[in-house]
Amino acid sequence: MAESARPTHPPTTAQAWEFTAERACESTFFFDFDGVLSPVTDDPDASQPVPAVPGVLEQLATAVRRVAIVSARPVSFLRSRFASLERVDLYGLYGLEVWHEGEVVTEPAALPWVPAMEDLAERARTELPSATLVEFKRLSVALHYRTAPQLAAQVEQWSHEQAERHGLKIQAGRMVVELKPPVDQDKGMVITEGVRNAACAWYFGDDMSDIKAFDALRAREAVDPAFFGMAVAVANPETGTEVSNAADLTLDSPEAVAEFLAAGLKTFR
Repeated sequence: MAESARPTHPPTTAQAWEFTAERACESTFFFDFDGVLSPVTDDPDASQPVPAVPGVLEQLATAVRRVAIVSARPVSFLRSRFASLERVDLYGLYGLEVWHEGEVVTEPAALPWVPAMEDLAERARTELPSATLVEFKRLSVALHYRTAPQLAAQVEQWSHEQAERHGLKIQAGRMVVELKPPVDQDKGMVITEGVRNAACAWYFGDDMSDIKAFDALRAREAVDPAFFGMAVAVANPETGTEVSNAADLTLDSPEAVAEFLAAGLKTFR
């Protein structure tokens, strides 16, 4: 039987799954972590994937060519949450770290910035109000104000001053500002490389940094009429509108993501 043609955007769920199932050995799935596989929490260290996620990701990884998590979290954090997964690749810190086949690879250009990031984290704890949660990630520093939204302007101003003074990059997110080394690496670049030899790719995201990943899928489609990219947003009250507007489909929650994948996997049988 002939394969189905590439769906037009936005496709129906049935069309997207059918196209993917027909090309399972050439299909790749990418997922953000916070807000997609796990609810966003006031304390980032408390975040855990929803109970159904590890099992459904492992099942998906046996059905398609590749499954990967692409997160702002360090690989060490992702490993602590997904230690049981054997077939899932992990991209930490927007791709500055990669866990693949049992090994962590760090972008060499970012390594010299570890001392500067550590110093920045210490100064943030001293100079910003105590209600600011400072998350040191070795190669970046995230400043969370979820529990004190009135601090948004102050945290953002301090971050921009530090970025200008030290030549750092800024990534805004859901009630957080992150300072990163001036190394060209983001989720869009991860996806651009990750779909190079794929016939089909899905990306699930919920935040502004994920729009670059959606754009990477669209860019691949523009140069390869046979390629199909499915951009899936996960709803949230902070960046949900912008992300949903850039996506083909919006799901309600991380729990809904797990249910959606479990239902879609039935297409492969």
